[in-house]
Amino acid sequence: MLHLYNTLTQQKEEFTPIEAGKIRMYVCGVTTYDFCHLGHGRMLVVFDVIVRFLRFCGFDVTYVRNITDIDDKIINRANELGIRFEELSEKFITIMHEDEQALNILPPDIEPRATKHIQEILDMVGTLLEKGFAYAAVNGDVYFSVNKFPNYTKLSKRNLDEMLAGARVEVDEAKEDARDFALWKAAKEGEPGWDSPWGFGRPGWHIECSAMSTKCLGDTFDIHGGGSDLIFPHHENEIAQSECATGNDFARYWMHNGPLRIDDEKMSKSLGNFFTIREVLEKYSPEVIRYFLISSHYRSGINYSEDNLSQAQAALERFYNALKGIDAGAVAPTADTVYEKSFRAAMEDDFNTPEAIGALFDLAREINRLKQDDADAAAGLSALLISLGSVLGVLQLPADEFLRQGSENIDTVYIKELIARRNTARAEKDWAMADQIRDELQVLNVILEDKDGVTSWRFEK
Repeated sequence: MLHLYNTLTQQKEEFTPIEAGKIRMYVCGVTTYDFCHLGHGRMLVVFDVIVRFLRFCGFDVTYVRNITDIDDKIINRANELGIRFEELSEKFITIMHEDEQALNILPPDIEPRATKHIQEILDMVGTLLEKGFAYAAVNGDVYFSVNKFPNYTKLSKRNLDEMLAGARVEVDEAKEDARDFALWKAAKEGEPGWDSPWGFGRPGWHIECSAMSTKCLGDTFDIHGGGSDLIFPHHENEIAQSECATGNDFARYWMHNGPLRIDDEKMSKSLGNFFTIREVLEKYSPEVIRYFLISSHYRSGINYSEDNLSQAQAALERFYNALKGIDAGAVAPTADTVYEKSFRAAMEDDFNTPEAIGALFDLAREINRLKQDDADAAAGLSALLISLGSVLGVLQLPADEFLRQGSENIDTVYIKELIARRNTARAEKDWAMADQIRDELQVLNVILEDKDGVTSWRFEK
């Protein structure tokens, strides 16, 4: 029985899909004007794990994650570079997909782009105008009238009066109320746009997700997700405009992942602690980064630090060392184990990945215990470890391959020659020479393991 924390009700609830066995899920994606940062990486990985587990449980999941490929940031960056906004956005969409592939993030079933859904956006804005929930301003913009939606702030729980006191209106805006937000923005001179009944312009940020989600999933769908920074105003505004346009409830469950911090400080370019996914991939393997991103509960904040990445590396080495030397691909996963039950129970409790990982560590310890005495049982449990690991998107490499990562620049022929010389020294009982060779290998970060007369090696960063 799956339970998840619903931001809308601010409590953990039993999850019941609208249609039995099927889940329709929409997640707010990336605005493609720059490289994805590690905060984006966390959102992408979090919802990838959620989708993987839902499918592991047997649900038929339709996963939609949008791309914002037109907005002020994209236009401004394209102008700075002297290129068309489409060229800039396409470049960073390609880079985003490469980053996702590196982090073993499965592609969504549908990846709508704002610029490909202009008609749906125009239709929704027109509906809101017809129903009296929006108004066309003298400057060519179209605004949603917040005070026409009594349930505004039902997601964020903000105080409307306090919002009004703190609201600011730009000089070129023509709002009736400072809290109103743009559905359609009149294009300034030289800006890209589309024809509309209200003049040449482009969609506001919030309306695109309402139009695309209802187009792909219907007026009401099961889960809407995104980063916690989107709760207000983006998701609040989505609810308001969607429910006013359709007359139906929008999303039934709202899920938000917590923020990423760098050495216990908020990630910020101004603080000099801003890391893109690509920058981190230059220092750590993709699986180590992914493991780090799921090592904390998705709703909690997560702190990026050298120590935490090193701990992720060490944890994965423990798992892969348990799998080392076992042909798990030749057997079926052992069924009906306490380890799988614990793993499922953790994930069914609001996708508690830290507890799920704990169950996998228990499983790895049992594999190590059985290696010497019951190879068949160890193989079945190893296959189970790999299967459950796939739900988290980890433990899918051959053990030797992972354990030797980072050793690409090492002369493996030389390593093998040293190991052969050490084996000869040991056979001749020249222990001093054997120890000297082991020490030489340790300087190269090569760790030896002697077992059943066979010496294997791995590279340790």
